[in-house]
Amino acid sequence: MTQTYKMAPEGELSLRISAAIRDAIVEGRLLVDQRLPSEQELAEQFGVSRPTVREALKRLAAQNLIRTQRGATGGAFVNRLSFEEAYGQQITTSTLLLSMNEVDFETACEARFALERACVPLSSHRRNADHLATMRAEIHRQSQPGLTDESFCASDVAFHRALVDGACNPVLSYQLAGAVEAMQPLMNMITFSARSRERIVSLHSAIADAVERRDVEAAEAALAALSVYTIELANDVRARRKQRKA
Repeated sequence: MTQTYKMAPEGELSLRISAAIRDAIVEGRLLVDQRLPSEQELAEQFGVSRPTVREALKRLAAQNLIRTQRGATGGAFVNRLSFEEAYGQQITTSTLLLSMNEVDFETACEARFALERACVPLSSHRRNADHLATMRAEIHRQSQPGLTDESFCASDVAFHRALVDGACNPVLSYQLAGAVEAMQPLMNMITFSARSRERIVSLHSAIADAVERRDVEAAEAALAALSVYTIELANDVRARRKQRKA
């Protein structure tokens, strides 16, 4: 049975075609591992040229919605998208949104810590030895005297990612990928010149200790203290900049 695609009436053709096929996948009209019609068949269905269809398929492949196979039994197939494969796109989108819309520091900080606090109770009860080991390893790494600012920032992200992943909820991990891996570098970039690594290591240790004890209240309190300290750092950086300009 020939698939019927709902194409928007306006816009660039390749975008409209990729959106129509994407909608068919999302709505379940095209199933995982199902083979799409050939480029020629799609071109005839949409009333466009094969190069236009090819461009639409490239867009879908870039979103990991389809995969292509060569050979007699090849073609374009609906992909089984995993949460892990979607992390990169979530992080990229979040980073672009923050930079293009010039989200202020307080707004980003509020959102990022509010989202992470939602994971703390789950992580405290569900975390496993690997999550704890990752948090401990990153705390140890952050304590090294010769660690560069770039490496400290990367370790900071890895620590919080382990805390989030400790909730053992792939939907939360996916949703917070952008919050942790896009917002945390933004915060680090603004505050790195004013922060005390010792203070951050101390707060990270308090979070890890509480999560290991399954003490939700203590973990939430330590994360809240880290949030307050981060905002204080940003305010300090702004005050110093004003003094230099005065």
